[in-house]
Amino acid sequence: MLFRAMRVVTAFGLAVGSVNASAQAISYVVLKGKTFYVELAENDEQHARGLMFREQMAPDRGMFFIFGAEFMQAFWMKNTLIPLDMLYFDQKLRLVSAQTNVPPCKADPCPSYPSSGPAQYVLELNAGTADKLGVKPGDVLEFHR
Repeated sequence: MLFRAMRVVTAFGLAVGSVNASAQAISYVVLKGKTFYVELAENDEQHARGLMFREQMAPDRGMFFIFGAEFMQAFWMKNTLIPLDMLYFDQKLRLVSAQTNVPPCKADPCPSYPSSGPAQYVLELNAGTADKLGVKPGDVLEFHR
């Protein structure tokens, strides 16, 4: 299967410090020495909702998608209002590929943004963050639950 079902990407509920009623437990990740507090998306409903309808996200926030196994990923930006970086990681939390500065989708059909290889985890951050950090394939992510 080239792509598993499209995953909706969205914006993070703690953008201004208030917790969205549907927000999951907050964990953190460390990438290139920078800590990001992440909302977890661990099931199909959370994967589909992602960061939809959120108008902003604090610079140290993100969303971390956890899948049961590695497979080709493809995300899209339907109903996502802020531009994002999508970072795809394998089962060992090594960066497989990145889609950076992905704009919100303005009209259907929305384009998809695939990983270049199988990934088990996806980290969404504000657009431009990956470039500022200088991320590259093989970089390792630390995940703290």
